[in-house]
Amino acid sequence: MNANDFRRIALSLEGTEEGSHMGSPDFRVGGRIFATLTSQKQGYGNLMLTPEMQAAFVEEAPEVFIPIRGGWGRMGATHVRLAAANEDMVEGALRTAWKLRLEKNAKSNKKSPAAAKPRRKKR
Repeated sequence: MNANDFRRIALSLEGTEEGSHMGSPDFRVGGRIFATLTSQKQGYGNLMLTPEMQAAFVEEAPEVFIPIRGGWGRMGATHVRLAAANEDMVEGALRTAWKLRLEKNAKSNKKSPAAAKPRRKKR
């Protein structure tokens, strides 16, 4: 696998668009990022997962999935070592991140009754 394979699979997921975040390719659904190629020069694709999902992927294939260092990694951001991955692994991981983003988008689009009320401008 390489960055072009990662891109092809990501773009095959319904509603996915390629964008750019800080000069690096990203993949969005509903305008929100679920994967990036920020670390492609180091041979990685990146996924936005939950910490629990990340732990499951790392446990299953530690040679392929690596938590990103620091705070992003503690929140579930995960490297995919592309050279060590196969197409099924990358497709499954991207699909998981894509579904998670769809679920988060659906939750954030629901307005609570308080949020739905018009607000008056302060003068």
